[in-house]
Amino acid sequence: MDFGTRVDSDGAFAILDSFVAGGGVWLDTANCYSFWADPSGVGGASERLIGAWLRARPGMRDSVRIATKVRQNPLVPHSWPESAEGLSARAVHTGVAQSLERLGVDHIDLLWAHAEDRTVPLEETVGAFGELVSKGVARRIGAANHAAWRVERARSLAREQRVEPWTALQLRHSLVQPRPLTPLAEAGHRMLAAEDLDLARAEGLAVWSYSSLIWGSYERVDKPLPPTYEHPGTARVLAVLDDVAGELSATRNQVVLAWLMRQGIDPIVGASRVEQIEQALAARRVRLSDEHLARFAEAR
Repeated sequence: MDFGTRVDSDGAFAILDSFVAGGGVWLDTANCYSFWADPSGVGGASERLIGAWLRARPGMRDSVRIATKVRQNPLVPHSWPESAEGLSARAVHTGVAQSLERLGVDHIDLLWAHAEDRTVPLEETVGAFGELVSKGVARRIGAANHAAWRVERARSLAREQRVEPWTALQLRHSLVQPRPLTPLAEAGHRMLAAEDLDLARAEGLAVWSYSSLIWGSYERVDKPLPPTYEHPGTARVLAVLDDVAGELSATRNQVVLAWLMRQGIDPIVGASRVEQIEQALAARRVRLSDEHLARFAEAR
């Protein structure tokens, strides 16, 4: 997210090199990253940096898969959400064309609808995404921050239109949870809910989680959990987390990532330093038992 803004090219290149060297494959970005941190007031910096890295590493495109998103990039600098591009057919096609140019690639391996756009008929959005797949511009498509019923409705419309349906979900999720029914401070974020997992398991959809480590809050004293996480369940879960991490000789972050993966959820990790990506990749070696999962469930 911060590549090209808060993380400069040297730092981002080092992180990407370490990620691939450690067996990493998927790079998840968005056309709007990170307009709020860019003096230009619009996105594109992350995609441009990844494109520069691909050009500097001949043959690397064959080793990585790229996911990006359309919907949230401001069309007017410093004007969001008022000028966010939306999910009309024109916005989707224009946004993807610009992403391809910034990335320097001829296709996107997984294209996400970054958020809902209820000002546009869902049929139009579904048709636009399906057309991109039929043209080979997108290999797969998914929905981020969408209600489960909207995803299922979109999949039904795709069947009617005989186009490729959304086959992946991306939602915010982590081991600790905010207080129920408490609005999140982060605009546009949508928490993963039980019905999302029900839909994914019934339909065979992939599930990706973002903010998996809550911006470092599990381990960094300078980044406490947001106020919405202040409730008794959080303290209980963190106590179990410390016990399990000690038993497995792992870090808190690694146990959280292992907990997500154990449930078939692919966690997205944002890194600003090489050691952070190395720690995250090591989570693949952490093995949680059914008993560990039961202890976490009881604490929540």
